[in-house]
Amino acid sequence: MELLESPIRKYAWGSLTAIATLQGRPAPTAEPEAELWMGAHPASPSRLAVSGTSLVDAIAADPVGLLGAPGVERFGPRLPFLLKVLAAAQPLSLQAHPTLAQAREAHAAGHPSYVDAWHKPEMLVALTDFDALCGFRDPAATAADLAALGVAGLEETVGALRQDDKAAALHDAVRGLLGKPDTRLVEEVVAACAARGGAYSLAPALAEQYPGDAGVIVAMLLNRVRLRQGEAVWMPAGNLHAYLRGVGVEIMAASDNVLRGGLTPKHVDVEELLRVLRFEVLDDPVTRPIDLAPGLVTWPVPVPDFTLHRAVVDPARDGTAAVRLPGGGPRIVLCVRGAVRVDDGVVPVTLVAGQAAFAPATRGELAVSGEGDVFQAATP
Repeated sequence: MELLESPIRKYAWGSLTAIATLQGRPAPTAEPEAELWMGAHPASPSRLAVSGTSLVDAIAADPVGLLGAPGVERFGPRLPFLLKVLAAAQPLSLQAHPTLAQAREAHAAGHPSYVDAWHKPEMLVALTDFDALCGFRDPAATAADLAALGVAGLEETVGALRQDDKAAALHDAVRGLLGKPDTRLVEEVVAACAARGGAYSLAPALAEQYPGDAGVIVAMLLNRVRLRQGEAVWMPAGNLHAYLRGVGVEIMAASDNVLRGGLTPKHVDVEELLRVLRFEVLDDPVTRPIDLAPGLVTWPVPVPDFTLHRAVVDPARDGTAAVRLPGGGPRIVLCVRGAVRVDDGVVPVTLVAGQAAFAPATRGELAVSGEGDVFQAATP
């Protein structure tokens, strides 16, 4: 295994404390730190700590040795996933991602909203209590909530949401709100929500950062999710979502294809967003861990680009001296608590919280010992 030096992305919505505290650095930091990237993304690749070589260059020099022949055949000479620690102190934009077929077709056609030919399904596992928006609520319930505000300008949206065809109801409501954004309507809705408080607190909170943004109302069409530590949200292609606040481990297919739906100063491509969105009700947005063995859990996802496992070793608490992580394909192991030894049978490494290491596809199962908590990102 090889220790990684991984970059931190600094965005305005990031935390001044979370990533620094995880890594044992002084906090608060001078600038918000939003994401710790572990992988081979060309914009901010991890580096092999001993040689200083970027993981992108290392893979280019020996793709089969690092990724395995099956991986190169399926995904090309590229690491198909990106692992992150995400620390949100403020809400992120509403967004969705295309299917693989949609991405390939649109990128080949030169569509400006597509920067590559890959899909970008994502999953986030909460390290702290985590607030998010994920998937559409039942439109009839949203219609009742909006109607109760008594805002005259919402009549068209409420009428659209009351259609018997739920997919059409959601489509028409989103199109109406984003296709002709109305700053005054947003302000009226925010004022009405603020007067009611309680369950209506989301809109005023979002409007503090994004005043007049139509996404403030679109957000009310989505499920408000409050994750506890270890719970996850899964965002397949077409799922409209946004992170609001909290710290989590995020894994995604390696792509930059994002269709935004509001809560952003960036361009919102309404027509393309409407084309890729899945207008279906998501009754339960929360994905819960599945126990595989003592100290080992996973969150199954129906994509070939990545898997995520979590191993907890704590001999004093439960007698777990070691946990074996599944083998196969290239892997990145991230420690989020304690100090652990990760043994690949060739070159073991010791990780403390906030450190990560890379195992090439040629290595077998990884044995984790010590006392701590790790995540493994891999291909199935």
